[in-house]
Amino acid sequence: MTDQPDLRPDLPPDDDNRCDACAAPPPRAVRRRRRVARAAALLALALLLAGGAATGCGGRATTHHKPGTSHEQASGSVGTLLTATDAGGHRLREVPAEGAPEVQLTVRPDSEDGWNLQLAVKNYRFTPDSTGGAALPGAGHAHLELDGRKLARLYGPWFHLPAAQVPEGAHTLTVRLYADDHTAWAVSGKPVEGTAQLTATATAPAPGRTGGHTHGDTPPPGQTPPSGQAPPSEQADRTVTITVRDGKVSPAPARTELRRGERLALRVTSDRADTLHVHGYDKELALPAGQEATLILTADRTGLFEVETHESDLVLTQLLVR
Repeated sequence: MTDQPDLRPDLPPDDDNRCDACAAPPPRAVRRRRRVARAAALLALALLLAGGAATGCGGRATTHHKPGTSHEQASGSVGTLLTATDAGGHRLREVPAEGAPEVQLTVRPDSEDGWNLQLAVKNYRFTPDSTGGAALPGAGHAHLELDGRKLARLYGPWFHLPAAQVPEGAHTLTVRLYADDHTAWAVSGKPVEGTAQLTATATAPAPGRTGGHTHGDTPPPGQTPPSGQAPPSEQADRTVTITVRDGKVSPAPARTELRRGERLALRVTSDRADTLHVHGYDKELALPAGQEATLILTADRTGLFEVETHESDLVLTQLLVR
């Protein structure tokens, strides 16, 4: 029988055209290229995962109330973030009614000055250390409002409201619960809040006093403090005086350098009602319109800390503690 020529086309000796028995390992260069390609693919995947972890679901990096940071809304997957906002412009975070945070507000007169406020919360805990981070279930802080005007941010169930911050007459106090990312907890499209009625009346001036509620150990304006005591600004090692008028800060914001352990008095006068906040220390002070308010703190933490106003969102100064 005559041999027939092999008419099959010449095929390259690759893995797909060789049997397992006669397959030889690919050349070293081919193996090296394959290893490089696999390594590049793994590196690209790792970078993609790292980028997603850094920015979160919303593509924005989360922030924290630490030195030099601002109120940057973090991304969070708890509940549903609505487009609706509360009276302060904070977006609502809708959660089911079952297991939702609840709050009730109780007001009790203080024996010396003003009132003591108690927030009875359910399915909720205060988390001052994580303020500014992502929203966590049933956690965050509260805002206190007087007739719709914000007075302070609350990080616990008790708050003392001085009489000087409440004008004479009948008022409505409101406490509203917020998540760490500054969104307002909401059920059925309404913020989770509690209210209480408050009536402030003028008191008859005691001898040597100018009227109104005052602490027994605090002299009225213009009077000399008791022997051995000094006004708050004199008890401090440093005093910084700041004025806010027409949205401008005077003197211009700058750094205030302190040694660790020094006591600082921040004396601030604002032409509109606002709230002073010292980042990193989580200290707050209500700023009545047109009245000087003083906050004294001990610089027991090193770093760079911003001092700002909540409502007008102005940076007043930076505290550099070494």
